[in-house]
Amino acid sequence: MAYSLGLTLYNLRPARRTTGAGVLPARPAGRLVCLHAPNLDAAGSILQLARRLIEDDGISVVLTCPDAVPSLSGDVLVQPPPADFVPEIKAFLDHWSPELMLFAEGEVRPALVHACAERKIPLMMVDGRAPYIQRDREGWFPGLLRHALGSFDAVIAINEAAARDFRKAGAPQGIVRALGRMEDASAALPCNEAERAGFARLLMSRPVWFAAALPPAEEAAVIAAHRAAQNHAHRLLLILAPENPGDGAGLAARLDGAEGWVVARRSLDEEPEADVDVYIADGEVEDLGLWYRLAPLTFLGGSLAGAGCIRSPMEAAALGSAILCGSRAGNHGALFGRLGAAQAARAIASAADLADAVGEMLSPDRAARLAQAAWAVTSEGAEATEAVVAMLRRLMDGEG
Repeated sequence: MAYSLGLTLYNLRPARRTTGAGVLPARPAGRLVCLHAPNLDAAGSILQLARRLIEDDGISVVLTCPDAVPSLSGDVLVQPPPADFVPEIKAFLDHWSPELMLFAEGEVRPALVHACAERKIPLMMVDGRAPYIQRDREGWFPGLLRHALGSFDAVIAINEAAARDFRKAGAPQGIVRALGRMEDASAALPCNEAERAGFARLLMSRPVWFAAALPPAEEAAVIAAHRAAQNHAHRLLLILAPENPGDGAGLAARLDGAEGWVVARRSLDEEPEADVDVYIADGEVEDLGLWYRLAPLTFLGGSLAGAGCIRSPMEAAALGSAILCGSRAGNHGALFGRLGAAQAARAIASAADLADAVGEMLSPDRAARLAQAAWAVTSEGAEATEAVVAMLRRLMDGEG
C-alpha cells in the first residue's frame, strides 16, 4: 500500500513514551478481534458488541481505551492503546494478530490503520459521528485523514449527516452507511432484592431523593436543596452517597451536630427510620444499584461544582431514577448529549436551581416522564448492533 506524504511526515514525528507500555497478557488461542474506544463513553457500546462476539461466536476480544474501563468488562481483555508510532504498532499487531480492527466514533490512528491495511486486516468504523485524527497528535499532515479513511472496509455512521462527513473526508462512497448508534452495554447495577424489598417497606410512601457520589464541594448545595424541599414535603428523605465513603463519619458529625439533622449511616448498619432526614450511604460502592432503585430522583455528584460528573448517568437511567445534573459532564459528555437531546435529564446551573429542581421533581408525574425518557435512551440501538455484528462477521470471513 502506497504511503501518502502526510503519512510519511506523520511517521517521522519524534517518538514519545508509549501509552501502552508494559507486559502484554498472553494471547488467547483461536480467533481474536481488536476493538478501540477513544473514550469511556464510546466504550459502553463497544463492550456490548464485545460481549456479543464472545458469547455468540466464541471470539476473543481485546478492547483498547485510554480511559479506565470499569470491571464490567468481564471476559474482555482491556488494554491501553499502543502509541501511534510504527514500532509500538508493529509490536501490538505481532502480539495480538487480530482478524479485524474496529474503531469507534470517528477517531483514526493513522499508523495503526496503515499497518492493518498492509497486513490485510479488515478495518471497520462504528458509531461514527465525525472523522478525526486522534486528539493528541501534533502538527498538520497533508492528506493524512483522507489516506487513512481510504483504507477502511466499512464505516457505520450514526446518521446521514455524519455519513456525509465521512465521505467528504475521504471514505469511499460505497462503504459508508448510516445505521444509527449501537446499543450500550447495560448500565443496570445489581442489588440484593431481599434488601431492596426491606428498605422499600421501611420507607413506605416517604418521598426520597438520592445524591450519588457527592464530592465535598457540593455538600452544601445538596443540603440546602434538601432543606428547601422539606418545606413542601416534610417527610422527604435524602440518601447521600459521598464520593469517598470514608468521609461518611465526618459528614454525619457535621450534619447531626452543627446543623441539627437527624442522620443515620449505612456503614453502621443503621436504617432510615421515620425520623431520619439524611441517610448517609457510606457503605460499599456496590450499594449504588440499591439506592437508584429506591429513589425516583437522583442528583449526579460532581456535575455542579465538582471536577465533572463522577458516575455514568446511564446507571440512574437504566434503573428508572430521574436525573438532575449540573453542566460539568466530566468523561460523560456524549451520554449527557444524548439525554439532553431526548429531554431525559433536568439540567441545573446553580445551587439555587438545584433547590428549585428538587421541589419540582418531587411530583411523581414529572419524575416518571423524565425517567421514562432516560430509560428509552439506554435501550436504543439494538437494530444497529445487529447490523454491525452481521457486517463484522462477513468481513472476518472475507466476504466484504
